Amino acid sequence: MPRLGLGTWPMNDAQAERAVATAIEAGYRLIDTAEAYGNETGVGRGIKASGIAREELFVTTKFDRRWHGRDLVPQAYQASLDRLGLDYADLLLIHWPNPGHDRYVAAFEGLVDLLQDGRLPAIGTSNFKPAHLDRLITETGVVPDVNQIQLSPAVTRDEARAYHQSHGIVTESWSPLGGQGADVLNRPEIAAVAEEVGRTPAQVILRWNVELGLVTIPKSSSPERLRENLAVFDFSLTPQQIAAISALDQGESAAVDSDTFGH
Repeated sequence: MPRLGLGTWPMNDAQAERAVATAIEAGYRLIDTAEAYGNETGVGRGIKASGIAREELFVTTKFDRRWHGRDLVPQAYQASLDRLGLDYADLLLIHWPNPGHDRYVAAFEGLVDLLQDGRLPAIGTSNFKPAHLDRLITETGVVPDVNQIQLSPAVTRDEARAYHQSHGIVTESWSPLGGQGADVLNRPEIAAVAEEVGRTPAQVILRWNVELGLVTIPKSSSPERLRENLAVFDFSLTPQQIAAISALDQGESAAVDSDTFGH
């Protein structure tokens, strides 16, 4: 799984098609989408337009609450593949746990079936808290490969990252440059580090993700910004710079609460 990829929310089909084709041309190999984004068709068209061999790409998608059932997950997967125009996805995620619906364990059992049948190389979750993951692992005996969570310098998710590390789960950060009301790109602490290393604030934040061992999927449709976001593997941050960025954390309450929100 590549360490940095393209996030596609909230692009529509036309925007996603252009962004995906441009990103792949720029060197991206990880593309992230979801049923809920409404752009899987555009993502698939962008992949086709790129001319890159399918096996060179890592494509992730996610399914919604209506498919939370062991027998429903294969249907969700096939529907996504039909929209994408692909024979397989590299990673399929439960988009939100929706604990009030109380069907996420059954949904994960459906993912495990697809994994064991060889229809998926990897399975995982999105927006799951450690308590949700504990229940999955206890009741199924299977550990998700990836948990994709909201994570940025404003929401560093220390507890979740520690849990993932102890269980061998890859942490993938969505909205890594802030968003959701967290304007970290314009924080003076980020600007100071950017000046020290001669990079942009966005590059500094994405490098911070890399230094923490995370996979990250910034969204951009600008060709220039796409190239800029990818150019974060030829410099490093000092422990002091990493600590200064991490100190911007506003705590768990700054993240979207997946116990109450989901679709």
